[in-house]
Amino acid sequence: MNEWFELAQEKDEKDTLAKYKEEFYLGEAVHYMDGNSLGLMSRPAEQSLLDVMEDWRQHGIDGWTRGDRPWFYMSEKLGEMMAHLVGAGAHEVLATNSTTMNIHQTVRTLYQPTDERYKIMVDDLNFPSDIYAVQSILDDYGYPDGMVKVPSAEGHTLSTDAIIDRMEEDVAMILLPSVLYRSGQVMEMKKLTEKAHEKGILIGFDLCHSIGSVPHSLKEWDVDFAMWCTYKHLNGGPGSVGGLYVHEKHHDLGVSLKGWFGNNKQTQFDMVHTFDQAHDISQYQVGTPHIFSMAPLLGSLTMFQEVGMTNIRMKSLELTDFMMNMIEAELEGHEVEIVTPRAHEHRGGHILIGHPKAAGINAALKSKGVIPDFRAPSYVRIAPVALYNSFEDVYHTVMILKEIMDERLYEQFDNQRGVIA
Repeated sequence: MNEWFELAQEKDEKDTLAKYKEEFYLGEAVHYMDGNSLGLMSRPAEQSLLDVMEDWRQHGIDGWTRGDRPWFYMSEKLGEMMAHLVGAGAHEVLATNSTTMNIHQTVRTLYQPTDERYKIMVDDLNFPSDIYAVQSILDDYGYPDGMVKVPSAEGHTLSTDAIIDRMEEDVAMILLPSVLYRSGQVMEMKKLTEKAHEKGILIGFDLCHSIGSVPHSLKEWDVDFAMWCTYKHLNGGPGSVGGLYVHEKHHDLGVSLKGWFGNNKQTQFDMVHTFDQAHDISQYQVGTPHIFSMAPLLGSLTMFQEVGMTNIRMKSLELTDFMMNMIEAELEGHEVEIVTPRAHEHRGGHILIGHPKAAGINAALKSKGVIPDFRAPSYVRIAPVALYNSFEDVYHTVMILKEIMDERLYEQFDNQRGVIA
């Protein structure tokens, strides 16, 4: 028997999280390795959505305040459930809007430019939506040249020192990813925050690719703000509501995008035309919350509360260690490059591999029941997720990849990405 397979079985037997795999809908003969893009449906998430629909059936409009899951307070309830994932107080975390909307809301609220200090620092590797949002804010404020992009030396990772070196007196704010969406590099958030504050610069992080796979201590690190999606590692479902953190020291500012759900809940239904801003994170809401887009999180997040981020992170690192070791041993000579950093402190929950025929390899993997995703121009992302992937899943994924490379099966597919990659 293959020694890798024996090792995978041995690791699975010792895995204290193995039972959670039964809570997810995995499909037949499928090795799902795309949880960093869209997490799978779980039975608790399905049930909580059905429960909220039942509340609608039973209570009608009174579902806003009646039942076990009153809709009026659901955004705050989910914020409380997510607070331990980011290391913050419940009054500082909220489920609301989308990631991009939360960038607009937080940056527009906290950004206080002057003619001497007006630039916003981002990075050359960030997700495009973050860049679009920041540029539109700078345009609206009359500083179209105000974006500072920290470059990557080799196109995959960022240097902490290079970022710190560019923290000059003209920078008012910094927005960076916590984990780079391509390479999976974890940023040194604590150090970056300390250095930014020494220079009088506000700093925030996009946690989309770290929330639910990497622990955070945002309050302890004194991070000013953060936002994230909930449909990747948190398994909230396609288009599920975004998450938001704003340090309590900023709660006295007037939010930029005002709407009736950012109003003090005690006076919200007075319906006066003077905005009575809520005194906690609730103020960052805008319009009526999307209840059915939040409901699956009520179930999904219960698993994170049970397991704890320390255990999730430990298994995640073991899974990616195992996968990287197998790839290096079994795919030697096939021009497969592991881009993701090896050091645990610099690695998130997914692996990026490079090859000139990456789009064809991605298609070939899918044809054989492995679900990864492709990133242009020549990379495949693979994410073994702690709650529903086993070490045996990793073993089969790498052995299928080896077969594809050995037999050049990727040549049967066009080396072009689909409309959605």
